[in-house]
Amino acid sequence: MALSVLDLFSVGIGPSSSHTVGPMRAAKQFTDGLESSGQLPATVRVQAELFGSLGATGRGHGSDKAVVLGLQGQSPETVNTHTADDQVAAAALDAELRLGGNHRVDFNWDEDVVLHRRKSLPAHPNGMTFRALDHTGSVLRERSYYSIGGGFVVDGDVSGADKVVADDTDLPYPFTTADQLLAICEREGMSISDVMLANELVWRSEEELRERLLGIWAVMQECVDNGCAAEGILPGGLKVRRRAPSLFKKLSETDAELNGASSADPLLAMEWVNLFALAVNEENAAGGRIVTAPTNGAAGIVPAVLHYYTRFVPGANDDGVVRFLLAAAAVGILFKINASISGAEVGCQGEVGSACSMAAAGLCEVLGGTPEQVENAAEVGIEHNLGLTCDPVGGLVQIPCIERNAIASVKAINAARLALHGDGSHKVSLDKAIKTMRETGADMKSKYKETSRGGLAVNVVEC
Repeated sequence: MALSVLDLFSVGIGPSSSHTVGPMRAAKQFTDGLESSGQLPATVRVQAELFGSLGATGRGHGSDKAVVLGLQGQSPETVNTHTADDQVAAAALDAELRLGGNHRVDFNWDEDVVLHRRKSLPAHPNGMTFRALDHTGSVLRERSYYSIGGGFVVDGDVSGADKVVADDTDLPYPFTTADQLLAICEREGMSISDVMLANELVWRSEEELRERLLGIWAVMQECVDNGCAAEGILPGGLKVRRRAPSLFKKLSETDAELNGASSADPLLAMEWVNLFALAVNEENAAGGRIVTAPTNGAAGIVPAVLHYYTRFVPGANDDGVVRFLLAAAAVGILFKINASISGAEVGCQGEVGSACSMAAAGLCEVLGGTPEQVENAAEVGIEHNLGLTCDPVGGLVQIPCIERNAIASVKAINAARLALHGDGSHKVSLDKAIKTMRETGADMKSKYKETSRGGLAVNVVEC
């Protein structure tokens, strides 16, 4: 399986990559299939069923809304985040869908989008089935899909218990483990970002890749700006107030007072890192434009640490941003191949844990770390997130998700700096830590894996 940096970092919509982005992509894929097979004109009704974690927390994650948008031809990358809710409300009120944007069918919100809280499909917790019916009620087309984390979607017909995204592209420097990656770096005298760049050139030119990655960075920056400006209460009923705007105002006032002088507070930079992460994840919780990094639930960590690099590291530049994202993606690929980035499959260790590991690797790379030090930073990042449960209160990506991103961002910076003080040698390898994460996720009870039936989700009163 070959994965690109642009697979790990893609533009989407909040609040969840697996529960919002994935279902929207699956629904659009189903509708596109109706059109390509010539079955769209005969379709008079479409039904969608969401299972497992999608069924348990789909309302809070907007999975039902995402399905409606996807059936109507919308994509996570381009859907208007300001009018998305209005589009869904109009479909429910008018009792009709425009499949693919044009073909009209009847629509009953309560009957045609069903969330099964206690049923699952066999291959993955995030399963969904779509069904197209003709005027006699006969099934024209039926397909199941799995949203396997980070917005990745696979067809239910894929064989085997482990659902992966197939790409058999031949890479000049293929690797599936950190040990293999380090061996390539030593043999070729390359950095981790160098290896990633060489592989990426199979798909696109260096100029195009640089443009795409800087475009990803621009979306991350815009997301932070939006999160710092948008005040008020987050949607969903928990009445969580946005904190980024007031923190941004306070930190900006401190900067103005300093007027270029050094702060007496040695941890002021960490306050900014907290702000960057909060801003992103509050935007995510509000359904804003987000970069999956590698998921939406953990979308604030890589941007926060990357903002730390550009704001506080002397000599930071666009070349460093590109190298940061390449090195971070190399680590993300290892998690994707050897474990999971789905909270519904392995808990939040697969989302916040993998993002912390990726951000630590990216920062260590641009701070001059050797490949061994970068691998060490990534290992520290995941090791100290092992066992992290996914227990969103009310099924919303708000508590504890927003704060969790801020804490993990600071942890990633610390992991990178700690690794730089060593020579790269350490007892626990990244490969062993990833294997442990996968095994821990398998042992974890399902109530702690994005079902809102355990942990904080049952011990915090929703009010």
